[in-house]
Amino acid sequence: METLLSSHSLSPLLNSKPSSSKSHLLPSLQTRSNSLSFTHKSITSSLKRHTSQSLSVPNSWFSYAQQGLAALALSLALNFSPLLSIGNAQASEFDVLNEGPPKESYIFDDAGVLSRVTKSDLKQLLSDLESRKNFKINFITVRKLTSKADAFEYADQVLEKWYPTVEDGNNKGIVVLVTSQKEGAITGGPAFIQAVGETVLDSTVSENLPVLATEEKYNEAIYSSAKRLVAAIDGLPDPGGPTTKENKRESNFKSKEETEEKRGQFTLVVGGLLVIAFVVPMAQYYAYVSKK
Repeated sequence: METLLSSHSLSPLLNSKPSSSKSHLLPSLQTRSNSLSFTHKSITSSLKRHTSQSLSVPNSWFSYAQQGLAALALSLALNFSPLLSIGNAQASEFDVLNEGPPKESYIFDDAGVLSRVTKSDLKQLLSDLESRKNFKINFITVRKLTSKADAFEYADQVLEKWYPTVEDGNNKGIVVLVTSQKEGAITGGPAFIQAVGETVLDSTVSENLPVLATEEKYNEAIYSSAKRLVAAIDGLPDPGGPTTKENKRESNFKSKEETEEKRGQFTLVVGGLLVIAFVVPMAQYYAYVSKK
């Protein structure tokens, strides 16, 4: 009995430090735990690898179609988005006011209707006029007006904005062409108006600008107006507006015979439609009642 309960036999049990949970597991359980942990890691790794592969590589024709449609939509957006357009052709009437008179030329082609040849000819003609007579004429084209009722109000607004004082705008002229409304206007300082004359101003506004703009001859409308203004300032004979032959248009009115013929055809069509409108519902109603 003393041998069994001796301090030597009990000391290992009393003095032993608590070990980790692993040391208390049976060998079989330790092996199983290790195997389960390894299996779990391998499954997780394989799932991650499979997921990344499925996301990176399209696995069906539908994925290819989606990618193709997305690329097409992006291409169309880049090509036709108005936000990506630059240059004066995309400017507005307010941009014309804020940017001020052109420094290197005499043209602000907001509507984008003037060719390079016209711009070059205008620059040469107007620069020669400014160097000889000290008169400066600026030409402006816009697509449409939203802030003003007509081209005359807008032309006056541009003149006041660009040349705030009478001294600045005394020898300046402004010519405006609105392409959507097919109308134009000319304004300027007192010296410019007196040099050109009311007759040439009125005829240019009523002939060159609107008539040729209606035929979408914008380059000719601008350049012919410039030549008339320059000739008037130089005291030369007036070149005049478009000739009658250039202005001749086909009549939109129909003759009496054509009107009578169209009226007869119209009467027949309307009469037939009225008959159908009354007869068909009545026939349907009769058929419905007869079935009952």
